[in-house]
Amino acid sequence: MKVFISADIEGTAGISSWDEARKSGPGYAEFREYMSAEVVAACEGARAAGASEVVVKDGHETARNVISARLPDYVTIIHGWPGNPHSMMCGLDDSFDAVLFTGYHAKAGSSANPLAHSFNGRISRFYFNGELSSEFTHNAHIAAYHRVPTVFISGDAGICGDASALVPAIATVAVSTGIGPASASMTPARACAEIRSGVEKALKADLSACLVQMPDEVDMQIEYANPTEAYRCSWYPGAELMSDCRLRFRHKDFFEVMRAFRFIG
Repeated sequence: MKVFISADIEGTAGISSWDEARKSGPGYAEFREYMSAEVVAACEGARAAGASEVVVKDGHETARNVISARLPDYVTIIHGWPGNPHSMMCGLDDSFDAVLFTGYHAKAGSSANPLAHSFNGRISRFYFNGELSSEFTHNAHIAAYHRVPTVFISGDAGICGDASALVPAIATVAVSTGIGPASASMTPARACAEIRSGVEKALKADLSACLVQMPDEVDMQIEYANPTEAYRCSWYPGAELMSDCRLRFRHKDFFEVMRAFRFIG
């Protein structure tokens, strides 16, 4: 079994401030440890379920957060951003059996996490076929593009709920719940224990039940925080400027959607 893990930090147990998520922040070193521990827990769960190979894509900010020395020897870690259309899913291809997500967070506009956002500070809202959506939505469809099931996610309760709505059979571990600018969270130790057991159970279940069905066409709409961003990105081939801050890109080939997002997202 070959397993791919996309790892973020804003859905890590206990996190509640950008000072804990950014390299310049005083709390970053502590939460980098927690992010790494949750990734290790997912790797161990995958191994217990029979995985012989695990690839981890560090998907937060600089993509140099997961502490490599903490990882088991059967893991390959991808640090940094090559700049290809796969982004947080860089390294994924048709050879994988399952995709896992750790540390994922609620979409922009949600109250489920004080750090809720979608991709970056330029984007205030992200819509996927008419639905206000998240990084998970886009990345789960990248997995589906390669015919790889999305079987597990850990993060805040908001993103876990959204994941279950898209993939009813997905296994989830909701480590926290937003309370305005605060969060109520499991301890890191409990989160790691539940992630490990949740991943093992998910990978021993029917993986095919977690394969996202690709739509015939994808209508991606991005609402930018600044109208100058929308205008600049409107020059991408096929993009339509819908209003001062909102841009649309539609295509039947999801790879073209991935490619467009690489340049306008």
